[in-house]
Amino acid sequence: MGKISFMPRENKFFELFTQSASNMSKTARALEDLLKNWENIDIKVAYITELEHAGDSLTHQVAAMLYRTFVTPFDREDIAQLSHVMDDVTDFIHATAESIYIYKVEATTQRANELSEIIVQACAEIEKAVKCLGNRSDLNKVVEHCVEINRLENKADAVYRAALGELFDDSKDTKYIIKWREIYDHMETATDRCEDVANVLEGVALKNA
Repeated sequence: MGKISFMPRENKFFELFTQSASNMSKTARALEDLLKNWENIDIKVAYITELEHAGDSLTHQVAAMLYRTFVTPFDREDIAQLSHVMDDVTDFIHATAESIYIYKVEATTQRANELSEIIVQACAEIEKAVKCLGNRSDLNKVVEHCVEINRLENKADAVYRAALGELFDDSKDTKYIIKWREIYDHMETATDRCEDVANVLEGVALKNA
């Protein structure tokens, strides 16, 4: 017997969430590529900006559909919140790339590379969790992915603290410190927002199990 979807056929919320999660993961991978393959920075930042705009468009589509839909697959507040926090992740990834471009950063750092890897991993877990939302039998897997996202966020916190410690211990010039402090802040906030996504996803899974 095939799996029974708890998502009403007539709505496209699940499809939009899947697209949003995919776009978020693509943005994370683009940032990782920018940092690990340090070339054509302007082109890579422009690409990340395009992805951020695509994320905004998907968020607006969810909001418009929510306004037009009477019966929703799960709580309206959860739909709005999930859309919002996924867009936040993409926004902070974009802010990271934009800061690198605006401040004319000359080279990456090992800590930035580590944080980009964690962001990619967390976004991949979100993408997997979102794909599980459509079937009741898979809702327990959503919680499992959320636990992993929380673990990754804790790992990112440790890397962030180490990055700041090294930043100030190495006695770099003030401009360098200011630039990288902002970049690290954006990256750490992106992982915080991934945890926010996990919290919403876990709530949806538990309510609908």
